[in-house]
Amino acid sequence: MLTPVTPPPLEGTSSPRLAETWQDLAAGLPEGVRVRLLRAVHGDPRAAAEAVRLLGARQSAGLDPLPTEPAELAPALLRAHRAQIRELPDDTRLLLLLAAADQYPVATHAFLRAVAAARLDTRPLEAAEAAGIAHASATGVVFRDTWTRIAAYESGSPADRRDVHRLLARVLRTGGETSLRSWHRGAGALGPSTRLAAELGAAATRSRDAGRLQQARALAERAAALSPDRPGQTRLLARAAAYAWQAGDGDRARRLAAPADGDALTGVLALRAGNAAEAFDALLTAVVTEEGGGGGEPGAGEAHLRGAGPVTRAMPYPLPSRTPSRANVPAPPSADPPTSSPAPRPRTTTLDVPDPALHLLARATEAAIYTGDLRRCREAALVARRMGIVPPGTLGGLAAAFEGRYEDARDLLAAAAGRCGPGGDPTLLVHAGIAALLLGDHTLAAAATVRAAASARMRGATVVVAQAMEFRAYADFWTGRPRAGEAAATDALRQAYATGQDNGACHLQAALAMFAALTGDAEVCRERAATARSYARSHGLGLPAALAQWALAYLDLSSGRFAAAAARLRALAGFGPGHGHRAIRHLATPHYVEAAVRTDDTRVARAAHADYHRWASAVRSPDDLALSARCRALLAPGAEAIEHYRTALDLHARGTRDFERARTELLFGSALRRLRHRTEARDRLHSALEAFEHFGAPHCAAQARTELRALGAPATPAPGAPDDPTVRLTAQQLMVARMAADGATNREIATRLALSPRTIDHHLRGVFTRLGIRSRIELVRLLGEGEGR
Repeated sequence: MLTPVTPPPLEGTSSPRLAETWQDLAAGLPEGVRVRLLRAVHGDPRAAAEAVRLLGARQSAGLDPLPTEPAELAPALLRAHRAQIRELPDDTRLLLLLAAADQYPVATHAFLRAVAAARLDTRPLEAAEAAGIAHASATGVVFRDTWTRIAAYESGSPADRRDVHRLLARVLRTGGETSLRSWHRGAGALGPSTRLAAELGAAATRSRDAGRLQQARALAERAAALSPDRPGQTRLLARAAAYAWQAGDGDRARRLAAPADGDALTGVLALRAGNAAEAFDALLTAVVTEEGGGGGEPGAGEAHLRGAGPVTRAMPYPLPSRTPSRANVPAPPSADPPTSSPAPRPRTTTLDVPDPALHLLARATEAAIYTGDLRRCREAALVARRMGIVPPGTLGGLAAAFEGRYEDARDLLAAAAGRCGPGGDPTLLVHAGIAALLLGDHTLAAAATVRAAASARMRGATVVVAQAMEFRAYADFWTGRPRAGEAAATDALRQAYATGQDNGACHLQAALAMFAALTGDAEVCRERAATARSYARSHGLGLPAALAQWALAYLDLSSGRFAAAAARLRALAGFGPGHGHRAIRHLATPHYVEAAVRTDDTRVARAAHADYHRWASAVRSPDDLALSARCRALLAPGAEAIEHYRTALDLHARGTRDFERARTELLFGSALRRLRHRTEARDRLHSALEAFEHFGAPHCAAQARTELRALGAPATPAPGAPDDPTVRLTAQQLMVARMAADGATNREIATRLALSPRTIDHHLRGVFTRLGIRSRIELVRLLGEGEGR
């Protein structure tokens, strides 16, 4: 039976005082380090309190990977557990050793068969149960907690460990247990063995194909330990690092990748947890090296990137499909004997994917998107063309868009967005979602990203799930799902931190800032945005920095601070990693036009709208065309604006951006009021007010009420006391309220939501005010009554 990852607390093992000690010690750690460390110690506050004291300065800052071995994390706790186990009878300790070997790091479920094969008496387990260490069940042994299981294994001598592994290998006989048998054969080996290393390597491949990536990592790592030659060890460790990364074990992946020292792994890891510009350079160098462009000489890959060396297969760009590598292209018929050429360098890829060069180009595309410098997309597309590789559609589309070839960009992005069927490759599905977002198809983007997360879970690729949710958030912004979107993004944020994807977590912080801006939660918006911008600037991340800036600008715009909003949105035009972002600037154009018009600065706004309209006309997205018509209405004088507003609303009716449709109605109603079209103005403003209240955007609803009061029309009163009290709360307030009702302290809630305790206190005051209560006891009762209806 598998040991639970977070075992139930037992008496004397997880007191509130220990939890508070751990929280006090971890208060100065970055959020990602805090979450990963707690995960590494299996949620045990005793181990966490010990581990945090043992971290080095660079580990505490998140610059170096955290320890992954139990003896490095909590040696004192482990010694205490081992001492307790050594007091048990020998027969009991042997059974516990056998059970522990059967459970971790590879669960093989063979304990009972091994007991029967060796004719072992299980009655000695009663001593372990009496000591509160473990107890027998119908399927095996259940340990008190994970650290007890680890101590049970480490208490055995090396000879005893080998013996139990060999016993487990003997009883694993069915065809579906081949990989598990190989694991125990490798764990029971005395020393290096080429044959066993090959067997374990093959077993790792089978496990990867079956979606058991943690198992594949353990097999590959053990194969490396048994490999007698250094190059073989390096290749196997690189495979183990790739499997660990995909499975969400970022710290182990970084430790395993250190001996490999290859551009591919360096780039993949840096993309999600390092400097995005450096990740791009490493990934593009790896593409050249992978395709043989480096010729096997150190530094040759970089030279090829600079344009050195011949380009033997310059292909027209773009092409419809992946072209074969040079090694597989037959030479053209010729009467002349072929000239001798160097033999192609054997591939030494470390990623273990079907088409490494294409995979690396996809990752380089992501790095370019994250940096915000879309000129890098053009650079990557040029390298792909030189290497005879057709780039991914998203890369080609972004490169074409940067060059102003909007029709070509539309066709390439549409082809990429079309590859979003269920069960596909998670990376391709994420790219399909990105392409759909750029095309303004939010329904397709939501479907692609949800399918990407589902496909990643099915394949065991935990690391892709949080990334898919990063881009799902954009669809949730505008399609009227702020509560569900914010809850999903909060969950993805914690998952990103837990899997070592701090860059992705930064992006999600910016997304949560935007959700807070949409719902008018100014304090949370500013805190999330500040966190995202601070991290983004130090890691060259233009995308989250720009999104956070947009969130702050939208908060200003919807609160009537038009000059501040215009200034923030103008800053999005700046290039450079960690600053502006051309795609975000484009998406924010309708808000910039609105802010600029309100401040009588329309010159730059007209130029921005002209480019936005050209893109909207190329992609033919009803939502983008609607927003372009709204911009034209804002820029038009007097009565000329009315028809543009009507056109915008007609287009909105065919689109999905319900939040922006409500904003268009608000602006149209305001224009009608100024033109003294009172009846239609009242209808438009009431429609906008109803939509904003439905979306949970009180500040936008307040703008609609202000316009109605100026019209002299009675505004719909703010919702009084609906049957369900949760309707009165924002999505963030509802999450805080539910955690508080479950008994969590302010500090515990702050840790879970990656916010400060001061912000949580602010939220709870808001909850109490909106619900008309004064205590947590009343909160528990009210939420219980609301959920019981």
